[in-house]
Amino acid sequence: MMIRNIAIVLAAGKGIRMNSDLPKVLIEVCRRPMIEYLLDALAEGGVERTVVVVGYRGELVRSALDGRYNVEFALQTEQLGTGHAVMACCELLADYDGPVLVMTGDSPLAQPESIATLFEEFDRRPAACIIGTVQKKNPTGLGRILRDAQGNFIGIVEEKDATDGQLQITEVNRSYYVFNCRDLLEVLDHVRADNVLREYYLTDAPGLMVTQGRQVRALQVLRPCESLGVNTLEELAAAEAAMKWNEK
Repeated sequence: MMIRNIAIVLAAGKGIRMNSDLPKVLIEVCRRPMIEYLLDALAEGGVERTVVVVGYRGELVRSALDGRYNVEFALQTEQLGTGHAVMACCELLADYDGPVLVMTGDSPLAQPESIATLFEEFDRRPAACIIGTVQKKNPTGLGRILRDAQGNFIGIVEEKDATDGQLQITEVNRSYYVFNCRDLLEVLDHVRADNVLREYYLTDAPGLMVTQGRQVRALQVLRPCESLGVNTLEELAAAEAAMKWNEK
């Protein structure tokens, strides 16, 4: 049977700011590793095959997910950014021609409905990339969505590289990307580490696609709870509170 929807989950990072020596995605939210929630949401949202990119203490992630249906692994040997992590999947995607959802494994509040909507939008109006975005009153730490005067997407700027004016933007990137696989593999060859951290940002890929004349759309389809990341102990507490609220 032909696989329709593939997801790449970025799970190679450390939990440095979480006071933990575990891989970040194995830190528990409401007594469960945060990556488990994302994998459940992906399955409910229509993903049929998931590639988890591991790196730091990757054997722990593999062990924790042992037995998960349609989950396989790619190894990021060095942690050189999100774009570099996706590059580790190129061989696994070589024969695939369809939509690829890329998300970060520290997204325990990902909603199946948002994932399904992005795939539906891709099926309805195919593009090189469709990005799910959300408005956030306090967008500190998040990449900002850049648009032209007509409202068309032109790029994403990471906070550390943003100008004062760009820091005022409240539409943010939460790493929900549906790429056309062939376009993704081609644009990765052009991603460069021309930034403060000398890393390969996946966030550069959609902007490069625009400059190459490929269609990229940024759609505000995410729920407010999906604006929450988990990078600190304070954010972990906020995610747990939001999860408990959603369960009521």
